[in-house]
Amino acid sequence: MASTATPVPDTHQETSPETRETKAPVYLVIVWNDPVNLMQYVTHVFQRVFGWDKQTAEKHMLEVHTQGRSTVARDSQEKAELYVHQLQAYSLHATMEKE
Repeated sequence: MASTATPVPDTHQETSPETRETKAPVYLVIVWNDPVNLMQYVTHVFQRVFGWDKQTAEKHMLEVHTQGRSTVARDSQEKAELYVHQLQAYSLHATMEKE
């Protein structure tokens, strides 16, 4: 007797190099140290722009102060541009770069 069962389609999908390349690129938002802004002010700005608690904001502020820079966001190009503009509006030196 012949089997009448229908074959189950293969649902396993492999990620090809083409698929990985078509994903939107990720951008890093970097805040650089400057001799103008006070540490307390930078902490305040991080809390305002990113909605961070004081401890997280201070961690990034200290990274900027001691290492000269801190990566504060990793996001799409549009969101990274928005963060850079917001930080610059508060007179912080911020840039973005492709990851």
